[in-house]
Amino acid sequence: MATIPDKPAIEGLEQKWDAAWSAAGTYLFDRPRAVEAGREGVYSVDTPPPTASGSLHIGHVFSYTHTDVKVRFERMRGKAVFYPMGWDDNGLPTERRVQNYYGVRCDPSLAYDPDFTPPFEGGDNKSSRAADQVPISRRNFIELCEKLTVEDEKHFEDLWRSLGLSVDWTQTYRTISDETMRTSQLAFLNNVARGEAYQSLAPTLWDIDFRSAIAQAELEDREQQASYHRLAFHKADGSGDVLIETTRPELLPACVALVAHPDDERYQPLFGTTVRTPLFDVEVPVLAHPLAQPDKGSGIAMICTFGDVTDVVWWRELDLPNRTIIGRDGRVLADAPEALETQAAKDAYAELAGKTVFSAKKRVVEMLGESGELLEVSKPFSHAVKFFEKGDRPLEIVSTRQWYIRNGARDEALRETLVALGKGVDWHPDFMRVRYENWVGGLTGDWLVSRQRFFGVPIPVWYALDENGERDHDRVLLPTTDQLPIDPTTDVPPGYTEEQRGVPGGFDGERDIFDTWATSSLTPQLAGGWERDEELWNTVAPFDLRPQGQDIIRTWLFSTMLRSALEDGRAPWKHAAISGFIVDPDRKKMSKSKGNVVTPADILRQHGSDAVRYWAASSRLGTDAAFDPQNPTQIKIGRRLAIKILNAAKFVLSFPVPEGAEVTHALDASMLATLDGVIREATTALESYDHARALEVTEAFFWTFCDDYLELVKERAYDQTDVGQASAALALRLALSAQLRLLAPVVSFATEEAWSWFEDGSIHAAAWPEPLDIAGDPAVLTAVGEALIGVRRAKTEAKASQKTPVTSLTLGASAETLALLQQAEGDLKAVGRIAELAYAEAESTGVTDIVLGEV
Repeated sequence: MATIPDKPAIEGLEQKWDAAWSAAGTYLFDRPRAVEAGREGVYSVDTPPPTASGSLHIGHVFSYTHTDVKVRFERMRGKAVFYPMGWDDNGLPTERRVQNYYGVRCDPSLAYDPDFTPPFEGGDNKSSRAADQVPISRRNFIELCEKLTVEDEKHFEDLWRSLGLSVDWTQTYRTISDETMRTSQLAFLNNVARGEAYQSLAPTLWDIDFRSAIAQAELEDREQQASYHRLAFHKADGSGDVLIETTRPELLPACVALVAHPDDERYQPLFGTTVRTPLFDVEVPVLAHPLAQPDKGSGIAMICTFGDVTDVVWWRELDLPNRTIIGRDGRVLADAPEALETQAAKDAYAELAGKTVFSAKKRVVEMLGESGELLEVSKPFSHAVKFFEKGDRPLEIVSTRQWYIRNGARDEALRETLVALGKGVDWHPDFMRVRYENWVGGLTGDWLVSRQRFFGVPIPVWYALDENGERDHDRVLLPTTDQLPIDPTTDVPPGYTEEQRGVPGGFDGERDIFDTWATSSLTPQLAGGWERDEELWNTVAPFDLRPQGQDIIRTWLFSTMLRSALEDGRAPWKHAAISGFIVDPDRKKMSKSKGNVVTPADILRQHGSDAVRYWAASSRLGTDAAFDPQNPTQIKIGRRLAIKILNAAKFVLSFPVPEGAEVTHALDASMLATLDGVIREATTALESYDHARALEVTEAFFWTFCDDYLELVKERAYDQTDVGQASAALALRLALSAQLRLLAPVVSFATEEAWSWFEDGSIHAAAWPEPLDIAGDPAVLTAVGEALIGVRRAKTEAKASQKTPVTSLTLGASAETLALLQQAEGDLKAVGRIAELAYAEAESTGVTDIVLGEV
């Protein structure tokens, strides 16, 4: 036990106790005990692996604290806690950070330079313009990614430790390690073997800056300015024009049909006929489809390959040709579609070749104006355009060959399974389950898992080459499991030699990597030892908890559920705890893209970790919380609470407890009976993942304990001659012990400090408090507390100090309340310095008469 300091303070407690917890192994997963106890004796967490690309923000502190409160509670309840931490290293955010931080960009055509030194590291010379970045080989680029993510992860761990996360730091993983690659590649090979993974050449949402395919789950709509251009398509029989309105006139060379709703009487006579496109004079059919919107524009639209996702649906369902004109760089392709037969059409297309979409649109509009086929341009308006969530320019749709995993979009049985598994998970709050179900129900395509990037888990396949040296996509070559992990660009498939790479009759390695979610969807397997450590996997899986933000239900939560359903036929966890957003004082969600993010390091240093944990724990799951760094009121309240815990503990411990002491006084028994109710309510709340309610009831009692009970009993506790002294001292000690443990999951540092003054071992390894069931009437404490308020008010109204003696005082209350007050008369007279105390029946409790004595 530690010596109680003369002036307890919260400063420095984070460093002191983090070091002590590490040295003692306080938060280590007790595997032997867990194995012996069985699955029901374990509490396992599928912890979100933060993206190691920059700095953590206040939203991370908010949501990870929620998990830590629950974990600490379960640990004190006797569970063997498996609380790992992962780092999400790979993916586009990491690549972008490396590009900007070092001033480089990856060019896979370049050779590796073992002596390469980046032009700079961070600082003010950061550049996000590709033209200003030095091209380097893929291997050099990946080495820089590895270097920077390791540095970021160390900073992240330091911040998590200062916050007091009770993570087992021996249970960590990285989403780009050899072990992770093996797990991800093995899971994918299982998907291939079961027919769940496949490749397809199809229209693909494409980010022209990242030069990569984008999945449905990574999309977001952003408002963009656009104008309708009214164009004249010419009827093939020469009888007139058909007018359409489009926001993308630059796609005219890619037009393959016009489409209207089957019930639209205006266009029914045209169905089955053809028209010729303006400017390029290509004959295209007029077709009917129910997705056409009669009330949008002129009611008839042109189908281009491809302007948006609806074009893809029309193209597929109406069996139309593909005349793609936009390349992977977002520029118009050099070669005109074969359908452009006339010299005039080819000349017009030549003026577009190589231009960006914006420049091509401008030139097409000019040419249409010159030809007289542009009839009108509307005023600009805003409409939703699809972006990659981390991208800066609108997505295009290009035809590419990609790998997919079936997700229920075209498999009704799988879709129903995913919904059923979601219903079997306990959601906190429950309404978040509806968001998951809506996402499952709204899937429009299978999960695109391949990416044309560099830093990630390689897709573990090769392709046999035909006699012309072209990939034969029907002859996919797979590794054996004992070969994993592999990189197909450097490793060789079974039965081949390196000399056969890239030659006719040989093989070619896949250069694409997995989407980051294809790896993150396996976090239970990565942390829990799937196909690596059978005993551990059977001990911790399925996990008890998946904590996460609401914005990634459609990505991380859904993809993890899918992979578990496909691999094990079960949900990967029992509970899903969904945190709300952090919003700024204007109620806008904090995000890096908005530039309103607050980094937590300074907040933690200024106010202390316990104060920040208190602020986070005050918000319920699924509820957004406002944060104003200029006026963090809730954090200041938390700091005051932490300081009061130390001071109250020091005061309580100043009263020695006599050997053989028992609780005999009515007021002491009443306080402990009230505390029993708090323990029961807080326990129930934490069992139900309502940490905010648990904190609310515990804190309310703590302040009643400090402001009322301590004041009422301190004279008796000091007086060694009072027969009630032993009862007061014991009650104070029992209450302190229970309250420190109730508050420990939230105010983790101050409670540990106070605990060390009178108990051995960590409070976080101590047993969660149980009701003492000491016979007592909680109404006594309530009644005496109300009376004490009345005495204080009477002195204040008399403009007297609270220390002023009272010659006589009369308390009015109901007969029932007066009987309660008389059981604590001595304590009430002592705290109020009342010489004579009389009682009178009244409708409400209060002082009816007071005579002050001389000071």
